[in-house]
Amino acid sequence: MAKQQHPWWKESVVYQIYPRSFQDSNGDGIGDLEGIRSRLDYLVRLGVNVIWLSPVYRSPNDDNGYDISDYRAIMDEFGTMADFDALLRDAHAKGLRIVMDLVVNHTSDEHPWFVESRSSRDNDKRDFYIWREGKNGGPPTNWGSCFSGSAWEWDPKTEMYYLHFFSKKQPDLNWENPRVREEVYDLMTWWCEKGIDGFRMDVISMISKPDRYEDAPVYGGLYGSSSVTCNGPRVHTYLREMNQRVLSKYDIMTVGETAGVTLDEAKKYAAADGSELNMVFQFEHVDLDFGPGGKWYRDPMSLPALKANLSKWQNGLDGVAWNSLFFCNHDQPRIVSRLGDNSPASAKCIATMLHFMQGTPYVYQGEELGMTNCPFGPIENYRDIESLNAYRELTESGLRQPEELLSCIACKSRDNARTPMQWDASPNAGFTSGTPWIMVNPNYKTLNAAAQVEDPDSVFSYYRTLIALRRSSPWSRLIVYGHYALLAPEDPEIFAYTRELDGERLLVVCNLSPKARCFDLPEALSWKESEVVLSNQEPPALGRTLDLPPWQAAVWAIH
Repeated sequence: MAKQQHPWWKESVVYQIYPRSFQDSNGDGIGDLEGIRSRLDYLVRLGVNVIWLSPVYRSPNDDNGYDISDYRAIMDEFGTMADFDALLRDAHAKGLRIVMDLVVNHTSDEHPWFVESRSSRDNDKRDFYIWREGKNGGPPTNWGSCFSGSAWEWDPKTEMYYLHFFSKKQPDLNWENPRVREEVYDLMTWWCEKGIDGFRMDVISMISKPDRYEDAPVYGGLYGSSSVTCNGPRVHTYLREMNQRVLSKYDIMTVGETAGVTLDEAKKYAAADGSELNMVFQFEHVDLDFGPGGKWYRDPMSLPALKANLSKWQNGLDGVAWNSLFFCNHDQPRIVSRLGDNSPASAKCIATMLHFMQGTPYVYQGEELGMTNCPFGPIENYRDIESLNAYRELTESGLRQPEELLSCIACKSRDNARTPMQWDASPNAGFTSGTPWIMVNPNYKTLNAAAQVEDPDSVFSYYRTLIALRRSSPWSRLIVYGHYALLAPEDPEIFAYTRELDGERLLVVCNLSPKARCFDLPEALSWKESEVVLSNQEPPALGRTLDLPPWQAAVWAIH
């Protein structure tokens, strides 16, 4: 398929749905496909035009669907393939595209391939996965799983270790084996022929393992860093092959989750020549509040550091590759609690700062309402395997004190993103008539969709405006394709930048603090006329000095 200069995915806004927590239609406490289908008009009203579905395939749910046992079947809790077909049909009829989550770094240990692989050393599918002899009475290397513990699991039946960089029920596939790649391309083709509109590719930067299996550095934990497998020696070879065999044959959107990606690597993954993927998720900006020991430590997120990082990617990929714009997803705590103060004003300010950048924006379910982190309380209220494993390992080893670690988990746990969607003030936020699989955030009685969709001053209405400006306004082309330039890089509270294209300019100024600020625009920035494009409060007069209330965001077209 010929490469398009202005493909639809560059001009789209994506909405991520975590099906387990979006809408339950049958009262079992778990969201499902029919529930999603019943809420499509809400997404149409919001203005997004692409839905990314977290995995809906058959799964034992050790990692909430990211452990797949059948790529061509639907998880029983979510419904049937007929339900999926109805969702796809209705979404397309309403102008919404559907992007599937492709999880092919690993499978479930209940997938038939792995059942065969572990059955004997000489099984036909033994080398579908990565098996190694132990070393010195222990695992082959010191590599750690992303979910705590060793990345190697001893299998007593065949007396070897298999590799799993996530749960021990998620064995890594052996991409060195061409038969594995053939199977993956076949299942991808199967879904494309069904009519889906693309793939978000889970941890795709990890599919090519190192040439040498050696111990990795240990950073404040018990095991060697799992980053040893990021951006491996043949990852681009595999993705170019995938592109030739499948992706290039369809008009679809592809985005790779690329842990450990550098700017130079991203230029290969998302090259403008279309040889691999359309864009990648990089995580440098959402890792800025990690402490010296990683995720389960807290450092404040420095705004100058955030500006420097986002600007590096904006400028580095301009004209070379394409950016993904996001703060929230199923693996990240709520940004309004992380960078803001949980207020509607801070939610709008953060959204403005992100949505006027170059790239494709992603809205995670509830972000458009300003949904916040959840006060879970004791560890027993958490459901996330990553959080639970980290708590057990770090407290039992004596590396962390329970109370101090629990305060970090409260801020960083993935469960903050997975509480049920807050639809209205009825019991369980309108998510289910049964018992929710995870607790509902108690602020749902005031923070919910029903209270916001008709309110012109709500976070929802503000997101509608942001999305409409990008998709159908006089400034759409400038917002999507314009060149980015950061202003005042060292200011600790103001994020200001310009966008410019074909003689048109936008000025974006965001006071990302809970206090009023005066901000002096640089002398080099000049204009004769200006027009307010958007403001989350009464817009200040545009002059050399701006008086900005707390969490003020304003955008001007300047001429």
